Amino acid sequence: MSIKALNTISFKNIWLVSFPIILSNVAQNIVNVTDTAFLGHVGEIELGAAGNAGIFYFVMVMLGFGFSVGCQILIGRRNGEENFTAIGKLFNVSLFASVGMGIVMFLLLRFGSGAFLSNFTASPRILENAIAYLDYRSIGIIFVYINVLFMAFFTGITKTKILIFITLVQSVVNVFLDYGLIFGNFGLPELGIEGAAIASVISEASASLLFVFYTLKFVDLKKYGLFQFNRLEFSALKRAYKIASPIMLQNTISLSSWFIFFLIIEQMGERELAISHIVRSIYMVMMIPLFGFSSATSSLVSNVIGEGGVNHVFKLVRNIIILSVSATVIMMIINLSFPIQILSVYTQDVDLINACLPVLRVITATMFMFSIAYILFSAVTGTGNTLHSLAIEVITIIAYLYGAYLIGVKYDFSIATVWCSEFIYFGGMGLFSFIYLWKYNWQQKTI
Repeated sequence: MSIKALNTISFKNIWLVSFPIILSNVAQNIVNVTDTAFLGHVGEIELGAAGNAGIFYFVMVMLGFGFSVGCQILIGRRNGEENFTAIGKLFNVSLFASVGMGIVMFLLLRFGSGAFLSNFTASPRILENAIAYLDYRSIGIIFVYINVLFMAFFTGITKTKILIFITLVQSVVNVFLDYGLIFGNFGLPELGIEGAAIASVISEASASLLFVFYTLKFVDLKKYGLFQFNRLEFSALKRAYKIASPIMLQNTISLSSWFIFFLIIEQMGERELAISHIVRSIYMVMMIPLFGFSSATSSLVSNVIGEGGVNHVFKLVRNIIILSVSATVIMMIINLSFPIQILSVYTQDVDLINACLPVLRVITATMFMFSIAYILFSAVTGTGNTLHSLAIEVITIIAYLYGAYLIGVKYDFSIATVWCSEFIYFGGMGLFSFIYLWKYNWQQKTI
């Protein structure tokens, strides 16, 4: 095995690749927290509406994110092989495709979301506010599709430091405009839930501009052959879609399950929906280190395989799990030590805070299982066998949603008990991913 491959699996290298992604996720989650926190002070209806509309929006985003993950796996493999011109050919045609997909998704969101949501939303007030939110937020999906592809490029070549700066700027822009446009501060109009949507769109556009500027200014365009749109190679796009299409479907199904999960909760009542969206926001903050290590896992597994280090993939995954569990335990301790203070960020309603506490304890407990299961699952994706990761996702989601339906709707248990269905999801994901890595002959997979 090469010295380069040995360095790739070291704790130091894993941390150097993961840490900027984690910090960029911190910045990105500032956006989610501020949206939820500010709207929580506007009202429970606005909070629930923006939460449900936001999940529906990100279901559409997952198609572009899934495509970018497929590109990231290919970029990581070519980077390990030191085939740099192939990276540029893939990026160029993928950028072209991403913009096209973004425009299609914008049209679907802008003109189809109202009819879709009206079939699944029990509260007329939540429906009205959700449509108002998506009318503005929909344009942002074009910029998101561009951003996730740039993130895939920099993660695939393991140059992730720039992600910190760009997502930090994006977060500052969003927080400033959220505070201004939701409440009417800084001389800006008071737009409420619509202001939150507009702030998110502007922050997403600012990130796209920064990605383009940085790449033009500081990346070796000749080395990779970037932005050569006069010589698009659609064979590279076909290869990317072959890897990415199961991930696109997998991610869409995954987030759709969250959307369905919250529709189940919405049937339980507006208070239960507000509780769940507050806890979901905290959940996403707790996941920040895990998502960073997860993104690094798929990229580093692909790089190691490209470097000829197949026999060391298990050691790499073990090292990442150690770091992932350690970081997650710290987040769990914080959550359990300061629950009232954390919940007070979102609402000053004492009854609502007390109602959130049991759910907060449940999701804190699920995080330990998640920190292991999701790394194993990301390793499956990193091997390039994306059809298998899709199968794992589908099986676990069916069990997860059926469990949530039985607990919440059929047997009418408490909201905290409904959230216990997360154990079904992560338990199944971890088990099936481990069996795949241990038993399946993925070492010979070529992409």
